[in-house]
Amino acid sequence: MLASPAIRRFAALPLFVVAVALVATVGSLASANASSDYLALAKPGWAPPAWLFGPVWTLLYGMIAVSGWLVWRVRGWTPALGVYAVQLVLNAAWTPFFAAGQYGLAFGGIVLLWLAIIVNVVAFWRLRRSAALLLMPYLLWVSFAAALNAAIWQLN
Repeated sequence: MLASPAIRRFAALPLFVVAVALVATVGSLASANASSDYLALAKPGWAPPAWLFGPVWTLLYGMIAVSGWLVWRVRGWTPALGVYAVQLVLNAAWTPFFAAGQYGLAFGGIVLLWLAIIVNVVAFWRLRRSAALLLMPYLLWVSFAAALNAAIWQLN
């Protein structure tokens, strides 16, 4: 028996959720002690409280997964999804550097991530605008995180 078109449309969504969950898991494992470390850092007055990062990233990761899936539904695997994969890898790579106190390396990594997200948004815009728009809060948060990373690097 063949799956209905509706089932086939949603079949790949769990794969995108798993891919993004793997990135989140790397970040979570790398930052297991980050809350106490973050509290001990010299931070600018505009730094958010440590408890805010988990809920924000959870929401963003959900949007990132749906965004990739929406583009996949348009054409399957495309170069735009290659860019998507690159930004996921850069996302996963940033946290271990920051959690290890390598703020300069982390800043370089987050700048690369920021650039990759911009390229990702442009590539997705051409295929599915709603997918690109789902990445905009992610771009804004990473922009803020880059500024925070730079400030922490300078203060510590």
